[in-house]
Amino acid sequence: MIQFGMRAHDFCQPGPMEEVFEKLHKGGIRHIQLALEKSVSDYDFSFGNYSAGLGRYIGELLKKNQLHVAVLGCYINPVIPDEALRMAEVNRFIERLRYAKRMDADMVGTETGRYSLDMSVTPKTESKECYRLLLDSFTRIAEAAEALGVTVGVEGVFDHTLSSPEKMKMFLDDIASPSFEVILDAANLIAPWTTEPDKQNAIIDKAFELYGDRISVLHLKDCVFTEEGVQSCTRPGEGLIVYDSLMKHIRSEKKQIIGLLEESDPEHYASDCRFFAEQCGK
Repeated sequence: MIQFGMRAHDFCQPGPMEEVFEKLHKGGIRHIQLALEKSVSDYDFSFGNYSAGLGRYIGELLKKNQLHVAVLGCYINPVIPDEALRMAEVNRFIERLRYAKRMDADMVGTETGRYSLDMSVTPKTESKECYRLLLDSFTRIAEAAEALGVTVGVEGVFDHTLSSPEKMKMFLDDIASPSFEVILDAANLIAPWTTEPDKQNAIIDKAFELYGDRISVLHLKDCVFTEEGVQSCTRPGEGLIVYDSLMKHIRSEKKQIIGLLEESDPEHYASDCRFFAEQCGK
């Protein structure tokens, strides 16, 4: 019921684009999350270096290797409290939308950041000012996404601006753009104070209740927390995440959704897929 894939940079070290894509193809990977800067070493993807020719070349190379980009990664901090830096992040994301158009990627994905210059955890991320910056950044992005006909994938994280299903729903209502969909990472929505199985399941149920129609792709992983409350990601089955509610909704509402494994590798990819397939089949 889940079409599995993984992050390209988990499969192999950065290298020449042709070699990386060929390795993914030979490894039997079909669906990928592609963070160009993390996967490809022979091109500079800094802002301003895009051209239609480059985008088309990447697209043709992906097609040759039968690779489908479920998420084109462009993880920015859209609420960085420095106007010049924030606009640079927004412009970088908008440029990545142009890559997606040429690469036939399903979406360009990002998390929603923290109200700090270095992405450190801060209570200011919960402030009205932080949310105002988020809306301003994504309103600009929405205009470009709608003009280009490209989808933006937004991912909630328990200590980022959109830290809960309720905040994600508020954002989707406020941004009011058909170009926005949700990347659901169940592990990222679980906080150190919501690790009990019933609380985890309630959070996932709430996400599907509030915006299940907008959930378009999954990130699949596990995690643990340190005594200080810092999240550490792990391979599936090695952490504390329960998947009961997530898989219940997948079986009933999201058949054939793409699930991108995180923290996997070529050695464990097949067994990690089996783990989630068994979870989904329960």
